[in-house]
Amino acid sequence: MTTTGTPQAASPAAAPQPTARPRRGIPWTEVATTLAAFVLAFAVGAVLMIVSDTEVRQTFTYFFDRPSDALAASWEKVAGAYSALVEGALGGYGPITETTAQAAPLICAGLGVGLAFRAGLFNIGAQGQAILGAVVAAYIGFSWSLPPGVHLVVAVLGGLVGGGLWGGVVGWLKARSGAHEVIVTIMMNYIAAGLLGYLLTTTAFRRPGRTDPISPLVEWNATLPRLEGGRLHLGFLLALLAAVGVWWLLDRSTTGFAIRAVGANPHAAATAGMSVARTTIITMVAAGALAGLAGVQAALGPSASGVPVPLSAGIVGSIGFDAITVALLGRSRPLGIVLAGLLFGALHAGGLAMQSVAQTPLTLTTALQALIVLFVAAPALVAKLLPFLRGRRLRPVGPAAEGGLA
Repeated sequence: MTTTGTPQAASPAAAPQPTARPRRGIPWTEVATTLAAFVLAFAVGAVLMIVSDTEVRQTFTYFFDRPSDALAASWEKVAGAYSALVEGALGGYGPITETTAQAAPLICAGLGVGLAFRAGLFNIGAQGQAILGAVVAAYIGFSWSLPPGVHLVVAVLGGLVGGGLWGGVVGWLKARSGAHEVIVTIMMNYIAAGLLGYLLTTTAFRRPGRTDPISPLVEWNATLPRLEGGRLHLGFLLALLAAVGVWWLLDRSTTGFAIRAVGANPHAAATAGMSVARTTIITMVAAGALAGLAGVQAALGPSASGVPVPLSAGIVGSIGFDAITVALLGRSRPLGIVLAGLLFGALHAGGLAMQSVAQTPLTLTTALQALIVLFVAAPALVAKLLPFLRGRRLRPVGPAAEGGLA
């Protein structure tokens, strides 16, 4: 017999249980893939060293008669080269400070590229932005007369403004006309290089009494102070502060939330009321300012001899292009970019030791960098070569496709 009235309360066993939220642990697969990329890169680099050395190759002609000769010669070559690399990068106070000096501009420019990546933008223009930052900072440094301390601050701020404006032009064109940032930034790199070349032919930038394209030396008041006995200077601290600032911007501010939302899915961000155009411009201005800070360090930082570096056509070297590899290796995250910048700084600093001590071509360090980026940027390739990583979902490196998920 069925009774009516107030329904009985469901038993606790029948009550629906709350769904547990998934915990975000350490992405060990990404860490394992990155470490595997290093191992594979250095392994391939060892093969290149063995193949490129004539004496070592000769020992392999009688390998089956005396295999110990070939193995010993190969080990001596590879171990000597990599030992020289480590010694030249970390073997004492001087090498360590050289590593920091090489890493500082790479960290700054890498942060600029990585920040744009987080917004779904390919900032290939860090080279031009660094050039503009170096031009403005150097001009303030050698042409203005300001009190000590104030001169350095104004020069650094001028470089930030120069790089930020150069990146802001790209963001404005992207937001207002839909111009593709890759094409625009590449063209802006050429314009920046040509502008620098032209300025060095003018009386305002050319050193008095010289006919070659080189500027006056930056006044000591405007140079980045450094510690005695090495090349550790204020620029490295500025690079670390910039990394902290980017972390705070992305993870602790509403602007950073908008940047990440636009990078994940611009259409959904626009539907939620976010201005994609405004976010694009802000991101490119900030990215350009960070790359401009790299140019500031190239213009105001001390050289190996301790004297200021004059403004010349090659003032920033390939910092802007190396920054792309740093951002890729650091997976567009501030901490990862700092570590990647230190790694590439160590490779730059230790490359000279490899050449002088182990008679290894300096270009091999460039090949090592390329191999590291190749394996890190292609996790599927690493998983194919290392079976224990198969079946794991590996995240792609770089900005998300427009309208997709990060």
